[in-house]
Amino acid sequence: MPITIVFAGTPEFAVPSLQALIDDDAFEVVCVITQPDKPIGRKRVITPSPVKVLAEEAGILIWQPGNINEEWADRPCVEPPDFLVVAAYGQLLTQEILDFPSIAPVNVHASLLPLWRGAAPIHHAILHGDSETGVTIQRMVRKLDQGPILHQASISIHDQEHTGALYDRLSHLGATTLIDTLKAPLTPVEQANNNATFCTKLKRSDGIVDPTTMTAQQIDRHVRALIPWPGVTCTIGDTTIKILETTLEESPDAYDLLCKDDTHLSITKLQVPGKKPTKGSEWSA
Repeated sequence: MPITIVFAGTPEFAVPSLQALIDDDAFEVVCVITQPDKPIGRKRVITPSPVKVLAEEAGILIWQPGNINEEWADRPCVEPPDFLVVAAYGQLLTQEILDFPSIAPVNVHASLLPLWRGAAPIHHAILHGDSETGVTIQRMVRKLDQGPILHQASISIHDQEHTGALYDRLSHLGATTLIDTLKAPLTPVEQANNNATFCTKLKRSDGIVDPTTMTAQQIDRHVRALIPWPGVTCTIGDTTIKILETTLEESPDAYDLLCKDDTHLSITKLQVPGKKPTKGSEWSA
């Protein structure tokens, strides 16, 4: 008999994990829970989540509650699965839902817990200059990202790596680590709470940088971590620009920005409000 799975996930990060479960004959995904379709882009086109798109292609039962905790009694998957697998679903779950699977509720988290508990671990790893990160498969508890660790896998963060590339690598690492975890006997290890670090959801103000108080390296990390969202803005002279690309190396295509401690940042691509993106060398403050 295959191991039965109810899968809860929403963005691209969760897609490799769902795909890996679908592709492996050891598992049967009986239901996919994902966020409701949402308006996307300037035209506000109603768009399904990446997880929903994959589930539809695979012919899997889909449930999209607006509030999973309030609507749990109406779920279409009544029989308890072996595992509830959660990967970037986007809603906190009650104890009743965590108790639903017969074996365990497990979560795919994009950090080496207890480091970077919370909503934006990939961005914060880059923002803080971490040299290493990874994925943790944890047994879920009601306290956010504080469940016992079932398995971890680590990778190095490449020099000048952006959030998008790291996000992609971790999503695939999460998929392989998840499969390995679910096929093996569960051996939970409690987290060392005294070593925990935390991260919150990103907001627009996180992308405001100031070269008088930040070094070139700190601003470069912001650019690599926070593009495309929330983006990075900087006031130079009387103009507030969007910084789109940077390097710590000298570049003939760059605007040279003097930063804290006499450090220099090469802004290779920027955008002035109301204008198209341009090379940094083509702009002057």
